[in-house]
Amino acid sequence: MAESTLQPPVALTTADGQPLKTSLARVERRARIRAFALVVPLLIFLCITFLFPIGQMLFRSIHDPLVVDLLPNTIAALKDWDGTDIPGEPVFAALAEDMKKGREDRSIGKVATRLNFEQSGVRSVITRTARRVAKLEEGPYKEAFLDANKAWGEVETWATIKRLGNRFNTVQYLASVDRRFDTEGNVVMQPEDRQIYVPIFGRTLWMSLLVTACCLLLGFPISYMLATQPLRISNLLMIMVLLPFWTSLLVRTTSWIVILQSEGVLNDILVWTGIVGEDGRVQLIYNQTGTVIAMTQILLPFMVLPLYSVMKTISPSYMRAAQSLGAPRFQAFWKVYAPNTLPGVGAGSLLVFILAIGYYITPALVGGRTGQMISNFIAHHMQSSLNWGLAAALGGILLIGVLLLYWLYNKLVGVERLSLG
Repeated sequence: MAESTLQPPVALTTADGQPLKTSLARVERRARIRAFALVVPLLIFLCITFLFPIGQMLFRSIHDPLVVDLLPNTIAALKDWDGTDIPGEPVFAALAEDMKKGREDRSIGKVATRLNFEQSGVRSVITRTARRVAKLEEGPYKEAFLDANKAWGEVETWATIKRLGNRFNTVQYLASVDRRFDTEGNVVMQPEDRQIYVPIFGRTLWMSLLVTACCLLLGFPISYMLATQPLRISNLLMIMVLLPFWTSLLVRTTSWIVILQSEGVLNDILVWTGIVGEDGRVQLIYNQTGTVIAMTQILLPFMVLPLYSVMKTISPSYMRAAQSLGAPRFQAFWKVYAPNTLPGVGAGSLLVFILAIGYYITPALVGGRTGQMISNFIAHHMQSSLNWGLAAALGGILLIGVLLLYWLYNKLVGVERLSLG
Protein backbone atom coordinates (compact mmCIF):
# COMPACT_ATOMS: atom_id res chain seq x y z
CA MET A 1 0.00 0.00 0.00
CA ALA A 2 1.37 3.40 -0.92
CA GLU A 3 2.35 5.56 1.95
CA SER A 4 0.44 8.82 2.18
CA THR A 5 2.50 11.93 2.60
CA LEU A 6 1.28 14.78 4.84
CA GLN A 7 1.57 18.18 3.28
CA PRO A 8 2.47 21.12 5.61
CA PRO A 9 -0.39 23.59 6.10
CA VAL A 10 -0.30 26.52 3.71
CA ALA A 11 -0.13 29.93 5.45
CA LEU A 12 -3.04 32.19 4.53
CA THR A 13 -2.01 35.50 3.05
CA THR A 14 -3.68 38.64 1.79
CA ALA A 15 -3.62 39.84 -1.81
CA ASP A 16 -0.38 41.75 -1.20
CA GLY A 17 1.36 38.72 0.30
CA GLN A 18 1.10 39.69 3.99
CA PRO A 19 0.18 36.96 6.51
CA LEU A 20 -3.53 37.08 7.25
CA LYS A 21 -3.01 37.03 11.04
CA THR A 22 -0.65 40.02 10.90
CA SER A 23 -3.01 41.92 8.63
CA LEU A 24 -6.00 41.30 10.94
CA ALA A 25 -4.00 42.43 13.98
CA ARG A 26 -3.03 45.63 12.15
CA VAL A 27 -6.65 46.35 11.20
CA GLU A 28 -7.87 45.75 14.77
CA ARG A 29 -5.14 48.00 16.15
CA ARG A 30 -6.12 50.79 13.77
CA ALA A 31 -9.78 50.37 14.77
CA ARG A 32 -8.89 50.67 18.48
CA ILE A 33 -6.79 53.77 17.83
CA ARG A 34 -9.61 55.30 15.81
CA ALA A 35 -12.15 54.53 18.53
CA PHE A 36 -9.86 55.97 21.21
CA ALA A 37 -9.34 59.13 19.14
CA LEU A 38 -13.09 59.62 18.99
CA VAL A 39 -13.35 59.29 22.79
CA VAL A 40 -10.39 61.57 23.58
CA PRO A 41 -12.46 64.83 23.55
CA LEU A 42 -14.89 63.32 26.06
CA LEU A 43 -12.03 62.11 28.27
CA ILE A 44 -10.44 65.57 28.21
CA PHE A 45 -13.79 67.16 29.06
CA LEU A 46 -14.31 64.78 32.00
CA CYS A 47 -10.79 65.39 33.29
CA ILE A 48 -11.20 69.16 33.17
CA THR A 49 -14.73 69.40 34.54
CA PHE A 50 -14.87 66.38 36.88
CA LEU A 51 -11.60 64.71 37.87
CA PHE A 52 -9.50 67.87 38.13
CA PRO A 53 -11.97 69.72 40.45
CA ILE A 54 -12.25 66.64 42.68
CA GLY A 55 -8.48 66.36 42.82
CA GLN A 56 -8.21 70.05 43.67
CA MET A 57 -10.75 69.65 46.45
CA LEU A 58 -8.95 66.69 48.00
CA PHE A 59 -5.60 68.48 47.69
CA ARG A 60 -6.91 71.65 49.31
CA SER A 61 -8.31 69.66 52.23
CA ILE A 62 -4.79 68.71 53.36
CA HIS A 63 -2.73 71.57 51.87
CA ASP A 64 -2.54 74.44 54.37
CA PRO A 65 0.43 76.74 53.57
CA LEU A 66 -0.93 80.06 54.86
CA VAL A 67 0.69 80.11 58.30
CA VAL A 68 3.97 78.69 56.96
CA ASP A 69 4.21 81.34 54.25
CA LEU A 70 3.19 84.34 56.36
CA LEU A 71 4.89 83.43 59.66
CA PRO A 72 8.14 81.82 58.42
CA ASN A 73 10.39 83.13 61.20
CA THR A 74 7.97 82.09 63.93
CA ILE A 75 7.56 78.57 62.55
CA ALA A 76 11.32 78.15 62.26
CA ALA A 77 11.84 79.37 65.86
CA LEU A 78 9.11 77.00 67.18
CA LYS A 79 10.71 73.85 65.75
CA ASP A 80 12.73 73.25 68.93
CA TRP A 81 9.92 74.23 71.31
CA ASP A 82 8.91 71.28 73.52
CA GLY A 83 5.37 72.52 74.21
CA THR A 84 5.55 72.23 77.99
CA ASP A 85 5.71 75.98 78.69
CA ILE A 86 5.46 79.18 76.71
CA PRO A 87 8.49 79.72 74.42
CA GLY A 88 11.39 82.05 75.14
CA GLU A 89 12.35 85.51 73.91
CA PRO A 90 13.71 84.36 70.49
CA VAL A 91 10.30 83.02 69.49
CA PHE A 92 8.56 86.22 70.57
CA ALA A 93 11.13 88.23 68.62
CA ALA A 94 10.54 86.11 65.51
CA LEU A 95 6.77 86.56 65.82
CA ALA A 96 7.22 90.31 66.26
CA GLU A 97 9.25 90.44 63.04
CA ASP A 98 6.59 88.48 61.14
CA MET A 99 3.84 90.70 62.55
CA LYS A 100 5.62 93.87 61.46
CA LYS A 101 6.02 92.49 57.96
CA GLY A 102 2.40 91.32 57.95
CA ARG A 103 1.26 94.80 58.93
CA GLU A 104 3.21 96.29 56.05
CA ASP A 105 1.86 93.96 53.34
CA ARG A 106 -1.56 93.67 55.03
CA SER A 107 -1.40 89.89 55.33
CA ILE A 108 -1.69 89.73 59.12
CA GLY A 109 -5.49 89.52 58.85
CA LYS A 110 -5.26 86.32 56.79
CA VAL A 111 -3.08 84.67 59.42
CA ALA A 112 -5.38 85.83 62.21
CA THR A 113 -8.43 84.45 60.40
CA ARG A 114 -6.80 81.07 59.75
CA LEU A 115 -5.69 80.69 63.37
CA ASN A 116 -9.12 81.78 64.57
CA PHE A 117 -10.65 78.77 62.81
CA GLU A 118 -8.59 76.53 65.11
CA GLN A 119 -8.78 78.58 68.31
CA SER A 120 -11.71 80.90 68.82
CA GLY A 121 -10.80 84.48 69.72
CA VAL A 122 -7.25 84.42 68.34
CA ARG A 123 -8.05 86.82 65.51
CA SER A 124 -8.61 89.79 67.78
CA VAL A 125 -5.56 88.80 69.86
CA ILE A 126 -3.26 88.85 66.82
CA THR A 127 -4.61 92.03 65.23
CA ARG A 128 -4.45 94.02 68.48
CA THR A 129 -1.00 92.73 69.34
CA ALA A 130 0.26 93.49 65.84
CA ARG A 131 -0.76 97.14 66.21
CA ARG A 132 1.14 97.40 69.49
CA VAL A 133 4.21 95.52 68.26
CA ALA A 134 4.45 97.73 65.17
CA LYS A 135 5.29 100.67 67.49
CA LEU A 136 8.19 98.83 69.14
CA GLU A 137 11.64 99.51 67.74
CA GLU A 138 13.42 96.75 69.64
CA GLY A 139 12.98 94.07 72.34
CA PRO A 140 12.45 92.60 74.75
CA TYR A 141 9.24 91.43 73.08
CA LYS A 142 8.08 88.74 75.48
CA GLU A 143 6.89 91.17 78.12
CA ALA A 144 5.24 93.35 75.49
CA PHE A 145 3.28 90.37 74.11
CA LEU A 146 2.20 89.25 77.57
CA ASP A 147 1.11 92.78 78.44
CA ALA A 148 -0.80 93.07 75.16
CA ASN A 149 -2.94 89.97 75.81
CA LYS A 150 -2.93 87.12 78.30
CA ALA A 151 -3.48 84.61 75.48
CA TRP A 152 0.27 84.81 74.69
CA GLY A 153 0.91 83.29 78.10
CA GLU A 154 -1.14 80.20 77.24
CA VAL A 155 0.51 77.12 75.77
CA GLU A 156 -2.56 76.42 73.58
CA THR A 157 -1.98 79.55 71.52
CA TRP A 158 1.58 78.57 70.64
CA ALA A 159 0.62 74.93 70.09
CA THR A 160 -1.96 76.06 67.53
CA ILE A 161 0.63 78.14 65.65
CA LYS A 162 3.14 75.28 65.64
CA ARG A 163 0.52 72.73 64.56
CA LEU A 164 -0.30 74.81 61.49
CA GLY A 165 3.39 75.13 60.69
CA ASN A 166 3.18 72.16 58.30
CA ARG A 167 2.07 72.67 54.73
CA PHE A 168 0.25 69.34 54.76
CA ASN A 169 -1.83 68.28 57.76
CA THR A 170 -5.07 66.59 58.73
CA VAL A 171 -6.42 69.41 60.89
CA GLN A 172 -9.38 70.05 58.60
CA TYR A 173 -10.43 66.41 58.52
CA LEU A 174 -10.34 66.26 62.30
CA ALA A 175 -12.50 69.39 62.45
CA SER A 176 -14.92 67.73 60.00
CA VAL A 177 -15.58 64.95 62.51
CA ASP A 178 -15.64 67.26 65.56
CA ARG A 179 -12.13 66.40 66.72
CA ARG A 180 -9.04 68.48 67.37
CA PHE A 181 -5.50 68.29 68.71
CA ASP A 182 -4.89 69.29 72.32
CA THR A 183 -1.73 71.02 73.58
CA GLU A 184 0.01 67.63 73.93
CA GLY A 185 -0.80 66.58 70.37
CA ASN A 186 -3.51 64.09 71.27
CA VAL A 187 -6.74 63.87 69.27
CA VAL A 188 -9.68 64.82 71.49
CA MET A 189 -13.34 65.71 71.00
CA GLN A 190 -14.36 69.30 70.44
CA PRO A 191 -16.21 71.01 73.30
CA GLU A 192 -19.88 70.07 73.31
CA ASP A 193 -20.98 73.49 72.08
CA ARG A 194 -18.74 73.13 68.98
CA GLN A 195 -19.77 69.60 67.96
CA ILE A 196 -21.60 70.27 64.71
CA TYR A 197 -20.59 68.09 61.79
CA VAL A 198 -21.04 64.52 63.05
CA PRO A 199 -24.76 65.17 63.82
CA ILE A 200 -25.11 66.89 60.43
CA PHE A 201 -23.58 63.91 58.62
CA GLY A 202 -25.97 61.63 60.50
CA ARG A 203 -28.92 63.84 59.60
CA THR A 204 -27.85 63.93 55.94
CA LEU A 205 -27.60 60.14 55.78
CA TRP A 206 -30.96 59.66 57.53
CA MET A 207 -32.81 62.15 55.34
CA SER A 208 -31.27 60.75 52.15
CA LEU A 209 -32.34 57.22 53.09
CA LEU A 210 -35.82 58.47 54.03
CA VAL A 211 -36.22 60.33 50.72
CA THR A 212 -35.03 57.21 48.84
CA ALA A 213 -37.55 55.03 50.70
CA CYS A 214 -40.38 57.49 50.03
CA CYS A 215 -39.49 57.66 46.33
CA LEU A 216 -39.47 53.85 46.14
CA LEU A 217 -42.84 53.52 47.90
CA LEU A 218 -44.41 56.10 45.59
CA GLY A 219 -42.50 55.24 42.43
CA PHE A 220 -43.08 51.47 42.41
CA PRO A 221 -46.89 51.56 41.91
CA ILE A 222 -46.56 54.44 39.45
CA SER A 223 -44.02 52.50 37.39
CA TYR A 224 -46.15 49.36 37.55
CA MET A 225 -49.16 51.25 36.25
CA LEU A 226 -47.09 52.82 33.45
CA ALA A 227 -45.77 49.42 32.40
CA THR A 228 -49.11 47.61 32.43
CA GLN A 229 -51.46 50.21 30.95
CA PRO A 230 -52.18 50.49 27.20
CA LEU A 231 -49.70 52.56 25.24
CA ARG A 232 -52.03 55.54 24.82
CA ILE A 233 -52.61 55.87 28.57
CA SER A 234 -49.04 55.08 29.57
CA ASN A 235 -47.67 57.77 27.23
CA LEU A 236 -49.96 60.37 28.80
CA LEU A 237 -48.90 59.30 32.29
CA MET A 238 -45.22 59.37 31.28
CA ILE A 239 -45.62 62.97 30.13
CA MET A 240 -46.98 63.83 33.58
CA VAL A 241 -43.99 62.09 35.20
CA LEU A 242 -41.52 63.97 33.00
CA LEU A 243 -43.29 67.32 33.35
CA PRO A 244 -41.23 68.39 36.39
CA PHE A 245 -38.04 68.11 34.28
CA TRP A 246 -39.38 70.96 32.15
CA THR A 247 -39.81 73.23 35.18
CA SER A 248 -37.02 75.04 36.98
CA LEU A 249 -35.85 73.41 40.20
CA LEU A 250 -36.00 76.78 41.94
CA VAL A 251 -39.62 77.28 40.82
CA ARG A 252 -40.63 73.84 42.11
CA THR A 253 -38.96 74.44 45.46
CA THR A 254 -40.56 77.85 45.97
CA SER A 255 -43.89 76.32 45.00
CA TRP A 256 -43.57 73.95 47.94
CA ILE A 257 -43.00 76.97 50.21
CA VAL A 258 -46.35 78.34 49.06
CA ILE A 259 -48.06 74.98 49.58
CA LEU A 260 -46.56 73.99 52.94
CA GLN A 261 -46.33 77.24 54.88
CA SER A 262 -48.61 77.84 57.86
CA GLU A 263 -50.91 80.07 55.82
CA GLY A 264 -50.40 77.99 52.69
CA VAL A 265 -52.66 75.94 50.48
CA LEU A 266 -52.34 72.64 52.37
CA ASN A 267 -53.07 74.13 55.78
CA ASP A 268 -56.01 76.09 54.36
CA ILE A 269 -57.50 72.84 53.03
CA LEU A 270 -57.00 71.12 56.39
CA VAL A 271 -58.73 74.00 58.18
CA TRP A 272 -61.54 74.17 55.60
CA THR A 273 -62.26 70.44 55.93
CA GLY A 274 -62.19 70.67 59.74
CA ILE A 275 -59.29 68.25 60.20
CA VAL A 276 -57.39 70.91 62.18
CA GLY A 277 -58.50 74.12 63.82
CA GLU A 278 -57.42 77.63 62.88
CA ASP A 279 -55.03 77.69 65.80
CA GLY A 280 -53.74 74.18 65.09
CA ARG A 281 -52.13 74.73 61.70
CA VAL A 282 -49.38 72.18 61.02
CA GLN A 283 -45.78 73.39 60.70
CA LEU A 284 -44.65 71.70 57.48
CA ILE A 285 -42.01 74.16 56.32
CA TYR A 286 -38.52 75.15 57.51
CA ASN A 287 -37.94 71.75 59.11
CA GLN A 288 -37.05 68.19 58.12
CA THR A 289 -40.64 67.42 57.14
CA GLY A 290 -40.73 70.10 54.47
CA THR A 291 -37.30 69.09 53.15
CA VAL A 292 -38.30 65.42 52.82
CA ILE A 293 -41.62 66.25 51.11
CA ALA A 294 -40.06 68.64 48.59
CA MET A 295 -37.05 66.42 47.82
CA THR A 296 -39.28 63.35 47.38
CA GLN A 297 -41.40 65.12 44.78
CA ILE A 298 -38.35 66.49 42.96
CA LEU A 299 -36.42 63.20 42.88
CA LEU A 300 -39.39 60.91 42.21
CA PRO A 301 -38.87 60.81 38.39
CA PHE A 302 -35.33 59.49 38.93
CA MET A 303 -36.90 56.47 40.65
CA VAL A 304 -39.77 55.99 38.22
CA LEU A 305 -37.74 55.92 35.01
CA PRO A 306 -35.36 53.04 35.94
CA LEU A 307 -38.25 51.05 37.43
CA TYR A 308 -40.41 51.59 34.35
CA SER A 309 -37.61 50.58 31.98
CA VAL A 310 -37.21 47.26 33.82
CA MET A 311 -40.93 46.56 34.33
CA LYS A 312 -41.60 47.15 30.65
CA THR A 313 -39.37 44.19 29.80
CA ILE A 314 -41.14 41.74 32.17
CA SER A 315 -43.53 39.57 30.21
CA PRO A 316 -47.15 39.47 31.51
CA SER A 317 -47.09 35.73 30.87
CA TYR A 318 -44.99 35.25 34.02
CA MET A 319 -47.87 36.34 36.24
CA ARG A 320 -50.42 34.33 34.24
CA ALA A 321 -48.24 31.23 34.46
CA ALA A 322 -47.85 31.58 38.23
CA GLN A 323 -51.60 32.05 38.70
CA SER A 324 -52.38 29.12 36.45
CA LEU A 325 -50.24 26.96 38.73
CA GLY A 326 -52.37 27.92 41.73
CA ALA A 327 -50.58 30.92 43.19
CA PRO A 328 -52.82 33.73 44.47
CA ARG A 329 -52.40 37.04 42.67
CA PHE A 330 -50.44 38.72 45.49
CA GLN A 331 -48.19 35.69 45.94
CA ALA A 332 -47.56 35.56 42.19
CA PHE A 333 -46.69 39.24 42.21
CA TRP A 334 -44.39 38.93 45.24
CA LYS A 335 -42.66 35.70 44.23
CA VAL A 336 -42.46 36.13 40.46
CA TYR A 337 -42.91 39.75 39.37
CA ALA A 338 -41.17 41.65 42.20
CA PRO A 339 -37.81 39.78 42.00
CA ASN A 340 -37.56 40.68 38.32
CA THR A 341 -37.79 44.37 39.20
CA LEU A 342 -34.73 44.32 41.52
CA PRO A 343 -32.32 45.74 38.89
CA GLY A 344 -34.59 48.77 38.49
CA VAL A 345 -35.09 49.08 42.25
CA GLY A 346 -31.33 49.05 42.78
CA ALA A 347 -30.64 51.55 40.00
CA GLY A 348 -33.39 53.95 41.08
CA SER A 349 -32.50 53.74 44.77
CA LEU A 350 -28.80 54.30 44.13
CA LEU A 351 -29.50 57.20 41.78
CA VAL A 352 -31.94 58.92 44.14
CA PHE A 353 -29.72 58.39 47.19
CA ILE A 354 -26.61 59.83 45.53
CA LEU A 355 -28.57 62.86 44.34
CA ALA A 356 -30.24 63.34 47.73
CA ILE A 357 -27.09 63.12 49.85
CA GLY A 358 -25.54 66.08 48.05
CA TYR A 359 -28.69 68.20 47.60
CA TYR A 360 -28.34 71.90 48.30
CA ILE A 361 -31.06 74.21 46.93
CA THR A 362 -34.12 72.52 48.43
CA PRO A 363 -32.74 72.15 52.01
CA ALA A 364 -31.44 75.72 51.83
CA LEU A 365 -34.89 77.13 50.97
CA VAL A 366 -37.29 74.90 52.90
CA GLY A 367 -35.06 73.21 55.48
CA GLY A 368 -34.78 75.91 58.09
CA ARG A 369 -32.54 75.10 61.07
CA THR A 370 -33.38 71.41 61.45
CA GLY A 371 -33.63 70.56 57.75
CA GLN A 372 -30.15 71.64 56.68
CA MET A 373 -27.83 69.04 55.17
CA ILE A 374 -24.05 68.81 54.93
CA SER A 375 -24.06 70.47 51.50
CA ASN A 376 -25.44 73.64 53.06
CA PHE A 377 -22.52 73.78 55.49
CA ILE A 378 -20.05 73.21 52.67
CA ALA A 379 -21.59 76.14 50.81
CA HIS A 380 -21.43 78.26 53.98
CA HIS A 381 -17.70 77.70 54.37
CA MET A 382 -17.14 78.37 50.67
CA GLN A 383 -19.16 81.59 50.51
CA SER A 384 -19.40 83.10 54.01
CA SER A 385 -16.66 81.94 56.38
CA LEU A 386 -14.18 81.45 53.48
CA ASN A 387 -12.74 78.39 55.24
CA TRP A 388 -12.16 76.55 51.98
CA GLY A 389 -9.98 73.91 53.61
CA LEU A 390 -12.78 72.81 55.92
CA ALA A 391 -15.28 72.90 53.05
CA ALA A 392 -12.94 70.68 51.01
CA ALA A 393 -12.54 68.26 53.94
CA LEU A 394 -16.32 68.01 54.40
CA GLY A 395 -16.71 67.39 50.67
CA GLY A 396 -13.96 64.78 50.79
CA ILE A 397 -15.65 62.89 53.62
CA LEU A 398 -18.95 63.05 51.75
CA LEU A 399 -17.27 61.68 48.61
CA ILE A 400 -15.57 58.88 50.54
CA GLY A 401 -18.87 58.00 52.24
CA VAL A 402 -20.69 57.74 48.89
CA LEU A 403 -17.92 55.57 47.45
CA LEU A 404 -18.05 53.27 50.50
CA LEU A 405 -21.82 52.90 50.18
CA TYR A 406 -21.41 52.19 46.47
CA TRP A 407 -18.79 49.54 47.28
CA LEU A 408 -21.08 48.00 49.91
CA TYR A 409 -23.96 47.92 47.43
CA ASN A 410 -21.69 46.21 44.90
CA LYS A 411 -20.71 43.58 47.48
CA LEU A 412 -24.26 42.86 48.64
CA VAL A 413 -26.22 43.20 45.39
CA GLY A 414 -23.79 43.62 42.52
CA VAL A 415 -23.45 46.65 40.27
CA GLU A 416 -23.87 44.41 37.22
CA ARG A 417 -27.53 43.95 38.22
CA LEU A 418 -28.26 47.67 37.86
CA SER A 419 -30.48 48.63 34.98
CA LEU A 420 -31.16 52.15 33.78
CA GLY A 421 -33.07 51.05 30.73
